[in-house]
Amino acid sequence: MPTALITGITGQDGSYLAELLLSKGYKVVGMVRRSSTVNFERIEHLLDDITVLQGDLQDQGSLLSMLEEYKPTEVYNLAAQSFVPTSWNQPALTGDVTALGVTRMLEAIRFVNPKIRFYQASSSEMFGKVLEVPQKESTPFYPRSPYGVAKVYGHWITINYRESFDIFATSGILFNHESPRRGLEFVTRKITDGVARIKLGKANELRLGNLDSQRDWGFAGDYVHAMWLMLQQDHPDNYVIGMGETHSVKEFCEIAFSHVGLDYKEYVKVDERYYRPAEVDLLISDPSKARTQLKWEPDVTFNELVTMMVDSDVARHKKMN
Repeated sequence: MPTALITGITGQDGSYLAELLLSKGYKVVGMVRRSSTVNFERIEHLLDDITVLQGDLQDQGSLLSMLEEYKPTEVYNLAAQSFVPTSWNQPALTGDVTALGVTRMLEAIRFVNPKIRFYQASSSEMFGKVLEVPQKESTPFYPRSPYGVAKVYGHWITINYRESFDIFATSGILFNHESPRRGLEFVTRKITDGVARIKLGKANELRLGNLDSQRDWGFAGDYVHAMWLMLQQDHPDNYVIGMGETHSVKEFCEIAFSHVGLDYKEYVKVDERYYRPAEVDLLISDPSKARTQLKWEPDVTFNELVTMMVDSDVARHKKMN
């Protein structure tokens, strides 16, 4: 039975990946940071089937001991300070966790067992002020936030350890991927939660930032399958994962509100407090390499994703009544 270590297992991607790996017969070990209020909401239904350990990407010793004790064959590094606006308020912390945390995990693998296969969660935010449309594996990076900068470091240190120490280290450059398990601070979930609250009479407006920002949004459950496929290849590589289409925040609002019979124009208010210091205006992927080499195809369309998230939030708020 193969063993996989997932950092960030309590997050959106970690929970979907854990489900996938369990379905494939893996022993799943998840790393969580120690906290007085650990949130296991996304993995509560899995707790009887997985092992959850305390560890931290800022603590080299905890990573070494984890690898030595549980002997994983695969490591999926999903943990990060992953909210872009927070990275301006906490740039040094973002760098230490999201950038240097990757180095610490790679060092642990190098010392304990260089045969471990490693997946690094890279991000389309690395492209930032895009230099090419659409963006593919060879597109130069131009990050526009401390988070994006940290992810660029994590991406290149992964390649560096692959080439320097012959470690099977793969980088997945994932474009925006959402689900009902997305954190409420992210704009997609903020919209669908707002739609549910307005529909059920709990709110009368939704304040957002730049409605013209365009993103390539897909379903997180589809994207974790791509992560697994990357570690099943004969050779490590970098792959762009996305839908290959772009939609504006405004379009997301239109679909979400109309799904419950409302017009977004009556409820959405633009609030400059939610603008980024440096905007990322347009992200759209070219996932042709992943589709050709990994044989990866997404199942959930953009419209299905939006309505799935709205339905989930409406059901959640009804339960709270």
